[in-house]
Amino acid sequence: MVARMDASNVDQLRAWDGPTGDFWADNADRFDAGVARYREPFLDAAAIGPTDAVLDVGCGAGQVTRDAARRATAGSALGVDLSARMLDLARRTAAAQGVGNAVFRHADAQTHAFDPGWFDVVVSRHGSMFFGDPPAAFANIARALRPGGRLVLLTWQGYERQEWMRTFRGAVAAGPIPATGPSPLSLSEPDVVRALLTGAGFTDVTVSGVVEPMWFGTDPDDALRFVAGQQAGMLADLDDATRAAALDTLRAALADHRTARGVEFDSAAWLVRATRP
Repeated sequence: MVARMDASNVDQLRAWDGPTGDFWADNADRFDAGVARYREPFLDAAAIGPTDAVLDVGCGAGQVTRDAARRATAGSALGVDLSARMLDLARRTAAAQGVGNAVFRHADAQTHAFDPGWFDVVVSRHGSMFFGDPPAAFANIARALRPGGRLVLLTWQGYERQEWMRTFRGAVAAGPIPATGPSPLSLSEPDVVRALLTGAGFTDVTVSGVVEPMWFGTDPDDALRFVAGQQAGMLADLDDATRAAALDTLRAALADHRTARGVEFDSAAWLVRATRP
């Protein structure tokens, strides 16, 4: 159980330490493969050194934590997340791969009492957009960094830049994802990000764009099994006929996006960098 939990994050804990986290744990390799084209740009931006102490916020099944630990050969990497199942998978994978300096903790990064000034680098790959109280969360993260320490985030750009989001939600007649509150798009506006991080005590905030395809499966049928699971909540709200039509629409869209590498859709992300003064 998470030791310190802000009331604003209770719904996130219920989802990520429940059915949402279970789906991500069951499909961890698929999620990592989906954003694989962002892996090297993100790690290059993090510029992790051999002696760094790294914090990975919203680490999920731990790929970024393990990547950071491999670069911090004489340092360490701590991954924190709300999903106990994903953390269990992260620990088992790190042990199987011999990444002994990667450790994982069930914690809410918004409230957890990190050792002040302990970390050299804080990273988060699509894990920093779901805080109930973002100013409090990033202020807490800033306190965990040493003076001169760096924050590096990968966040999604706006809904209009995410072909995959628009296509999948359109198939189930859902509207755009909101860019406020805990949401995949809550850090999609650069001015909002700059104001948030500056208010939390960071300086030298920069936001730069990265455009890469998202991968969803080897072929349309493979991709449909995954995407239908990802959209299961919205599909469950439809009657049988509407659900069948939505799945047909999804499969047709996936077939239209088949490439030599598999099923891919356009996406766009921000690389956010900031410094604790």
